[in-house]
Amino acid sequence: MKLHTLKVSIFAFLFLTITTFSNHQNEITTSKKQTIKVALLLDTSSSMDGLINQAKAQLWEIVNELSFAKYGIQKPNLEIALYEYGNSNLSSKEGYIRQVLQFSSDLDKISEKLFSLTTNGGSEFCGQVIQTSLNELAWGTNKNDLRLLFIAGNEPFTQGKINYKDAISNAKEKDVIVNTIFCGNYSQGISGKWQDGAISGGGDYMTINQNKKVIHIVTPYDTEILILNNRLNKTYIYYGIDGYKKHKNQSLQDSNASELNEVVEVKRAISKSSRLYNNAAWDLVDADQKKKVNYTKLNKKNLPKHLQSKSAKEIEIYVKKQALTRTKIKENIQILNKKRKLYVINKQKESGKDQLDNVLIKAIKKQANRKKYTWKK
Repeated sequence: MKLHTLKVSIFAFLFLTITTFSNHQNEITTSKKQTIKVALLLDTSSSMDGLINQAKAQLWEIVNELSFAKYGIQKPNLEIALYEYGNSNLSSKEGYIRQVLQFSSDLDKISEKLFSLTTNGGSEFCGQVIQTSLNELAWGTNKNDLRLLFIAGNEPFTQGKINYKDAISNAKEKDVIVNTIFCGNYSQGISGKWQDGAISGGGDYMTINQNKKVIHIVTPYDTEILILNNRLNKTYIYYGIDGYKKHKNQSLQDSNASELNEVVEVKRAISKSSRLYNNAAWDLVDADQKKKVNYTKLNKKNLPKHLQSKSAKEIEIYVKKQALTRTKIKENIQILNKKRKLYVINKQKESGKDQLDNVLIKAIKKQANRKKYTWKK
């Protein structure tokens, strides 16, 4: 009887252990952070200068809007990938298609790659660029991720050796929603099968006037935001082999935004104050908050000169101090951003509705809501 009781107890213990482990594994799986993955497939043929300029100008507005996304109580990551197609400078063997950037959360890198794009005449193969992005990009398998593909161009959707319907069918298998943005007349886009591509891909068909000048609304809060941005930049402490280079690129992307328009620079500053702008790979403040930094093992030759003679403890204290300063600056920028947004809403005109950021944000929000993503500001 005792032996039987012992066997039952062992079985019960094993069952409980396995069940507990299984539940723990399920918790790990279900608690895995969600990611909004956005692949931009941009036509860079000679007629698309306006599209590229809109993408450069509106990147930060899109990032700012996505920073407010939520999935339950979690705030999802954002990754953006970039392709160009239809440019005669690209290889004909590859279908005039080039992966500019694999999925990345490095916002400075995304900006850098956008500003590197140039246009030149070529052949636009929509089906092939969609299929290429499906083959090459790390779309992942998390069922709660939001996978969105946006293809923009102005030639018929039917061109090229790969049928767009076959490519879109493959996108569905990867749970990728295909959205189409026709740069031109709404009816012309329909006859060119851009609408059919969106319907087949479960996405939205949109049109924009790619040659329309982007409307930027100046607000009374912009100057103060830019002053805070300069103070924010001083809190960054580069480290590692690529640290200095990445730090310089941060300044370069500020300059790129400023050259487009001062308001674009303001929008970028707001993005830099959001949770989506993180540079733990090269900045000690972000790295310290994201993971424990071993200050004794830092190569001081890769640090700013004023820290190279400091002890490990002194460097750590300095980093903690900069973190407090940065937090306060970001909070102030976000407070000003709330006021700025209200001002812009009151000043906005109907003529801004066919710009790239408007159609992208509208589509992303609608499709995100289907997967139970919400926007709470």
